[in-house]
Amino acid sequence: MANGQRIAVIGATGAVGQTTLKILEQRKFPVRELRAYASARSAGKTVTFAGESIPVQTLDANSFKGIDLVLFSAGTEQSREFAPIAVKAGAIVIDKSNAWRMDPDVPLVVPEINGAAARRHKGIVACPNCTTIVTVMPLKPLHDLGRLKRVVATSFQAVSGAGVNGVAELREQTMAWSKGEAIESKFFQHQIAFNLIPHIDKFVEGGYTGEEIKLVNEIRKILEQPELLISPTTVRVPVFTAHSISINAETETKIAAADARKAFADFPGIRLYDDPAQNRYPMPIIVEGQDDCFVGRIREDLSCPNALNFWVVGDQLRKGAALNGVQIAELLISSR
Repeated sequence: MANGQRIAVIGATGAVGQTTLKILEQRKFPVRELRAYASARSAGKTVTFAGESIPVQTLDANSFKGIDLVLFSAGTEQSREFAPIAVKAGAIVIDKSNAWRMDPDVPLVVPEINGAAARRHKGIVACPNCTTIVTVMPLKPLHDLGRLKRVVATSFQAVSGAGVNGVAELREQTMAWSKGEAIESKFFQHQIAFNLIPHIDKFVEGGYTGEEIKLVNEIRKILEQPELLISPTTVRVPVFTAHSISINAETETKIAAADARKAFADFPGIRLYDDPAQNRYPMPIIVEGQDDCFVGRIREDLSCPNALNFWVVGDQLRKGAALNGVQIAELLISSR
């Protein structure tokens, strides 16, 4: 790590933080120095990067001295407290929490869609919610082709999107079921094994959840379409990794299914995976560990002449979080 950027990864022991370290290494990001930070309960642990054992430190106001880039993979409160401190110390912050996404002075960036916005930062660049990223990736080429008018999006979100506790709950409940034991729900509001929970985040006004409102507001901001009509439903499903979204997209100009397939195939970060005759369509078990968002089941809407139905799946730990942050970092250093 002799040349390159001095990087701090906040939340380095969590699922997204660990994935961030892997992706930095896989993409050969130019790292001169790497510092790893996590909560006090992780102090004394180590993480591995480029064959080196990196001690995990506790974050404080003096942690950012000499740092060029900070990748926040921690909670909203921690980002609100420490991101301004990092900026004041001279670092650029790439934040994966909800803290700064809707701040009008903070760009909300998916590099394949609005990468130029990252260069207009004032010290902080925000990553969208993982579900937003997977959803908006195929919406962008359709918007370019026929201008979006209305979107209906129903997500089927893996338990790892809720962190290590969500993963543990599904595993424990599945094991209990296999042994004929009573199933307990300690983390989710209801049993998640062999069940669907149409409730992610807190309920807000109108009967929607916070996750659903994020999806609406963030897609509008990324596409710079503040009046875009979006109808969201978010569902937790008993899948470990990769979020799936069923999308109905209505456009001002009709887009034939064949033209949509070509637009998806040509768009960076999307992999067309659509051959119904061969039972070939995106599934979490295929997409887990992949960087691209897979799109399939593309068909024209039987009820609306200018609408398409399709299905998209993305690994929410990679493109939905860690990879998107690293891609932003790559954009920023390339513009210096």
